Amino acid sequence: MGIESSTIVAAPRAEVFAWHTRPGAFTRLAPPWQPVAVAAEADSLADGVAVLRLPGGLRWVAAHQAADYDPPHRFVDRITVRGITSAPAGLLPWRHIHEFDELGPDRTRVSDRVETPVPAAALRPMFAYRYRQLAGDLAAHRDAAAHGYGPATIAMTGSSGLVGTALSAFLTTGGHTVIRLVRGSAGPGQRHWDPADPAPGLLDGVDAVIHLAGASIAGRFTEAHKRAVADSRIGPTERLAARAAEAKVRAFVGASAVGYYGADRGDEPLDETSSRGAGFVADVVERWERATAAAGDVRTVTVRTGIVQSPRGGTLRLLRPLFTAGLGGRIGDGRGWLPWIGIDDLVDVYHRALWDESLSRPVDAVAPHPVRNAEYTAVLARVLHRPALLPVPSFGPELLLGKKGAAELATASQRVLPVRLQAAGHRFRTPELEPALRHLFGRTRTTDPDTPGTA
Repeated sequence: MGIESSTIVAAPRAEVFAWHTRPGAFTRLAPPWQPVAVAAEADSLADGVAVLRLPGGLRWVAAHQAADYDPPHRFVDRITVRGITSAPAGLLPWRHIHEFDELGPDRTRVSDRVETPVPAAALRPMFAYRYRQLAGDLAAHRDAAAHGYGPATIAMTGSSGLVGTALSAFLTTGGHTVIRLVRGSAGPGQRHWDPADPAPGLLDGVDAVIHLAGASIAGRFTEAHKRAVADSRIGPTERLAARAAEAKVRAFVGASAVGYYGADRGDEPLDETSSRGAGFVADVVERWERATAAAGDVRTVTVRTGIVQSPRGGTLRLLRPLFTAGLGGRIGDGRGWLPWIGIDDLVDVYHRALWDESLSRPVDAVAPHPVRNAEYTAVLARVLHRPALLPVPSFGPELLLGKKGAAELATASQRVLPVRLQAAGHRFRTPELEPALRHLFGRTRTTDPDTPGTA
C-alpha cells in the first residue's frame, strides 16, 4: 500500500525546494478534479499546518514534522486530528515524505513517498498532476527571469475568483508579492479598494496591476443584468487605471473577453486585428478595453480570454456532472467554434503580460487549436469515459439565459487564434484539447510523452 513516486525537473535543487516553501505551493499542487479546497497553507515546512476542506464540512489537517525537516533535502508531513471536523480523516494513517536530490546544476529529482493503506493506483494520478504543475510553473518563472523579470509587487482585483486564485498562487510561488485589492475590510496582504472611488495612495509601492474584477456575465440579458455587467467593468477599470497612471506602475493588465468579436462570425479566423462584432457583449468589451486608456503612458495589456477550462469553475464545472451522468451532448448541430484555454495556460498569459514589454493592447488568450462544439463534446466524453449521445436543442440554453443571452454565450461561435502570443514565441503547456482535459481530470495516459514517470 502507499506509493513511491518521482520525477526530474530542469531546475536547481535550491530553486525547487524554495518553490515549495512559498505561499501558493499547496494551492498550485491541489488536483482540481478532487472535491476539496485549500483552507489554509502551512506557514512553514518545518512545523506548519496545512488544512483542506472536504465535503460535508470535514477537514484534512496535515502537520509538518520538525524532526524530519532538512532543507533543501527533505520535509515531512503527517495527517493529524485537530478538532472534531478533522477526526474522520485524521484516523487514516498518512505520512508523506518529500525528498529532493541534486542530479546536476539544473536537474533535480523530486521524490514522494506516502506511507498509507491507500492503494498506489488511487494516488498515482495526483502525483502525476503535481509533477506537471511543478515543472510547468518552474519553467514559466525561469523564462521570465531569463528576460530580466525579478520579484515584483503586484496589486490584483478579483483575486478570490477562479483565475485570481490560480494566478495569485502562481505568482507568490515565483517569489512575487501579491497585494489583494478587496472591497471589504482589508486583512494581511490586502488593501481596501472602492471601485467607485479608489483611494489616492491605493497603488503606492506597486510595480504592476492585474485587474480581474467584474460581475458574472452569465445570466438573462435583462436591462438590470446588462447594467450590472457594464457598471462593474467600465467605470471601475477607468478609475483604477487612472490610479495606476498616478503611481507610475510598470504595467496594467486587465481582463477582457473574446466576446469582442461577436456571437457568430462563421468560420472566419479571428485575431487581435479583426473588427469588433455585434451584440451586447461586444459593446461592453469594447468599452471595457477603452477604459484602460486612463492608464496613460503605462504599458497596458487587455487579455481577451476564451472559455477557461477548469473543473473548479466556469463552463467545465457546469458540464462535468452532466457528462458524468451520461447526459452531455453537443449544442445544436455542434458546428460552433469554441475558443478554449486551460486555466494554467491562462495564468501563463497573464504572467507573460507582466514581463514581456513587447505585449500591449489586446492579446487573445486562447489555445492555438480551437475546436467545434461537436469535437469538444466528443473529447470531454472520452476523457470522462461516458457517452455523449444526447444533443442539446437550441431552446435548452434559452430556458436558462433567455434568447439573447443564449445566442451570445451558450451558442456563440468564435474561431479565435492567439496570433500575438504566437508571434512572441509563447509556449503553451497544453495546446491540444484532449491532453488539457486529461491533465485537469487526472486522466492522463501513461503513454503520453509529457506524463512524469513513477517509481
